[in-house]
Amino acid sequence: MQSLSKTEEDLMNHLWKLEKAFMKDLLEAYPNPKPATTTVATLLKRMTDKGFIDYKLYGKSREYFPLVKKKDYFSKHVNGLIKNFFNDSASQFASFFTKETNLTKEELEDLKNLIDNEIKNK
Repeated sequence: MQSLSKTEEDLMNHLWKLEKAFMKDLLEAYPNPKPATTTVATLLKRMTDKGFIDYKLYGKSREYFPLVKKKDYFSKHVNGLIKNFFNDSASQFASFFTKETNLTKEELEDLKNLIDNEIKNK
């Protein structure tokens, strides 16, 4: 799977949220100042070429929809991150993540509970 640029990822996030959308829906989803229609059209073309999205034609209007699930996209990237930056070591990643993100004691407890549940389910 290729990756998306930051601007493509922003647009993809809007499309994941909307599930399917015409150009006007996507433009409405952006906060002000909104990007130019031509910019969004270029991004949509690139993302279609990369295989992330597709569209249905209704007359001259295109209704876009994602071909990739958000969870699949981000899990691939997190796994790539662990492989490339943490020597394929989940514990190195976890150590970095817990130290560098200023998590509260409650958030760390929640993480611990998630991990304990995963251990039980294995």
